[in-house]
Amino acid sequence: MSQELPPPVTLFRLVTGYYISRAIHVVAKLGIADLLSQTPRNCEELASAASVHAASLRRVMRLLVSAGVFAEDEDGTFKLTAIGECLRAEAPTSMHATALLFGGMAQDAWGDLLHSVRTGEPAFEKVFGMDTFAYMARHPEEAANFDRAMGSFTRQIGVAVASVYSFSQFNIIVDVGGGNGTLLATILRTDPRLRGILFEQPAVIERAKTEIRRLGLDDRCDVIGGDFFRQVPTGGDCYVLKHVIHDWDDERAIEILRSCHGAMHTGARLVILEGLYPPRVDTSDASLGATSNDVNMLICTGGRQRTEAEFRGLLAASSFRLATIIPTPARISVIEGIRI
Repeated sequence: MSQELPPPVTLFRLVTGYYISRAIHVVAKLGIADLLSQTPRNCEELASAASVHAASLRRVMRLLVSAGVFAEDEDGTFKLTAIGECLRAEAPTSMHATALLFGGMAQDAWGDLLHSVRTGEPAFEKVFGMDTFAYMARHPEEAANFDRAMGSFTRQIGVAVASVYSFSQFNIIVDVGGGNGTLLATILRTDPRLRGILFEQPAVIERAKTEIRRLGLDDRCDVIGGDFFRQVPTGGDCYVLKHVIHDWDDERAIEILRSCHGAMHTGARLVILEGLYPPRVDTSDASLGATSNDVNMLICTGGRQRTEAEFRGLLAASSFRLATIIPTPARISVIEGIRI
């Protein structure tokens, strides 16, 4: 039986949690997991391949051995664990892009959390001199990595959502703010009869077109650029918003929902895919996930994660009625709204 740590030690572990996240970011940046994909290697070999200092890399690797990311054999060679496997860029369950995003750009913004607490404004804008969306538009490499990171989550989310909610009741699915199309592609593959419209910012649509074409769905999916605060495409039977509303404060979120309302015909459905903030926070993993995401939105976009009551209020203010909330295995809920 593991012994419970004394409170000061537990607090110290919490305070220094960034040791691990920064170390993971570094090995992700260097592609260490991919270098270990075929066979265990020693630090001299890894350092030579990555063009870094061998002794220093060994110290970082051993830190991550202690966290279960890598394992070290008696002969000094390192190998991947099941966790480390997820750091490979091409792994089926790859979190490589996620490590680069949350251990890099996002963590830099978290470094000025105090600014957000003092002002209520996103620290990201203070740290980088512009908001998240402008920054992405000016840094295409970061934007492409963001797409990959969100894609790794979205593939899991798409499968989970499709397992509890039937999109076959519709003909045309409009994915509002759908990124590079990973979610919409997953939905379209559930039923060959379905057609889709991916709606995104003009700066994003070329990446989306490339991905939709790569997936062989360009004959069933149109990609349209525009501004969801002003207008979204008409003609859909189901309007999907995945992790869109949590990026914005209530006023801006209502603007997006009203745009959807204006485009929808009677009988169309609104489907919001987001996590729910629990009515009471405890020490569960679900509470940690919800509260962490909520503060991340505060820092990075000025948005928030919302409770069921808060979603109900947003929908009512946008002339929707909350019809149902369906939990999924992926810690995300299907929040269905009906146009009134």
